[in-house]
Amino acid sequence: QVQLVESGGGLVQAGGSLRLSCAASRSIFPLSVMGWYRQAPGKQRESVASITRGGSTDYADSVKGRFTISRDNAKNTMYLQMNSLKPEDTAVYYCNAQGLGINSWGQGTQVTVSS
Repeated sequence: QVQLVESGGGLVQAGGSLRLSCAASRSIFPLSVMGWYRQAPGKQRESVASITRGGSTDYADSVKGRFTISRDNAKNTMYLQMNSLKPEDTAVYYCNAQGLGINSWGQGTQVTVSS
């Protein structure tokens, strides 16, 4: 398994930006897919963005053009740059890593966007 630790969440006003980080306990290079998910109160966890080992990315329609996912294999870290934040982006954000029989989750980081 791989341990994942998210950081970078916080309180921001609508229109602001945050950068989330997901630090892994081991090399992420072999991992097929890494992604960010979020869960708002009373709602199911949903996929926000994902990135493959080759660098291909995918985004939820609700964040396209505002969020950017990236990974730095040398630092064993994945990022989520969030711009033009909206109150509906408020949620706990989780990172996920899959591959080589691994499916690991971080503990989550709270993002709160005030109107």
